[in-house]
Amino acid sequence: MARGGFPGMGGNMGNLLKQAQKMQKDMARLQEELEQKTVDATVGGGAVTVVVSGKKELKEITIKPEVVDPDDVEMLQDLILAAVNEAMRKAEEMVNSEMAKITGGLGGIPGLF
Repeated sequence: MARGGFPGMGGNMGNLLKQAQKMQKDMARLQEELEQKTVDATVGGGAVTVVVSGKKELKEITIKPEVVDPDDVEMLQDLILAAVNEAMRKAEEMVNSEMAKITGGLGGIPGLF
């Protein structure tokens, strides 16, 4: 094995370490940015809107008063579930997209992040 590197890797350990450290700093910065970013989902023709942060925390639920029917609580519950699930899906997509910019697709390796 050549000094300072592995055969066939096209670089040395120092460069690999620098890249890993940069990626770690970028990931920390991204996590801070994601705390500030939000996504929203609206269901039922605007009846229920949910806002979720990039950290996948539920930030806001807006319910139009006309959908609050004491005789049909199940419909409102279904709308809320649908909105929350859609917002969480959007937040996951946003996080994955932002992570891919930093990791170059390495995020798919189990246990890496």
